[in-house]
Amino acid sequence: MDGNRFAAFAATTDAVNAPGVVILPDVRGLHSFYEELALRFSETGVHAVVIDYYGRTAGVESRGDDFDHEAHFEQATDENVGRDVAAGVAHIRSPEGGEAPAVFTVGFCFGGRISFNQAASAQGLAGVVGFYGRVAEDEPGDPSAPVVQAASYACPVLGLFGGADPNIEPADIEAFRGALDVAGVQNELVTYESAPHSFFDRKFAAYEHACPGLTELGYGRRWALQSRRPSEWASRRTLAYRALSVRPACVASCPGATSITS
Repeated sequence: MDGNRFAAFAATTDAVNAPGVVILPDVRGLHSFYEELALRFSETGVHAVVIDYYGRTAGVESRGDDFDHEAHFEQATDENVGRDVAAGVAHIRSPEGGEAPAVFTVGFCFGGRISFNQAASAQGLAGVVGFYGRVAEDEPGDPSAPVVQAASYACPVLGLFGGADPNIEPADIEAFRGALDVAGVQNELVTYESAPHSFFDRKFAAYEHACPGLTELGYGRRWALQSRRPSEWASRRTLAYRALSVRPACVASCPGATSITS
């Protein structure tokens, strides 16, 4: 922990013994799409918090879609982001965040890679989920690549990829699967053959037909962590998809912007 204060968006549920999720956004950081996703989680009975990556350089003020994240990206090092994710996990486990008995991470693109590697963070996570997170080495000897880190993973992994994503080769996914299998890490890696990068957030409406595992919900953004006990993973898919029953009364406290210190 380094005392960094960063922006976040939190939503809790009044469901009993509800699990919790730390949402790791793409390179845009704390964006309205992920705030909406946090609300959807809370409405289906999952405590949620979205963290921002740029508190050290951009502060905690709200910002629009024109935010120049590239000017701040260099400060989003593995060490700094790791501290901030740990603070998000601590928040979900705190009374303010819901006191979740089981905590997951879910990330997208840049956040997907980060989410995968939280399995090696020794935080006692129940599982990690990554949407189109790059798993291969950025360069030879890259120690932070999920395919390298997999040997140290200590919880189940769910990875969701687009078959038409030019940034992630099928061979990279298979190498990641192989590394997880060798390490004895329970995993499920799914590829939606015609889906591009960012198919779940920015482009979902255009590629809904390519993601049958998500479109069966009726709306691709309506999914949540179904299982609340990590032990169930061994017998069936523990991170499953289901449509949300949108129940505003289920949200325990007024959700909204906040800040967290790492």
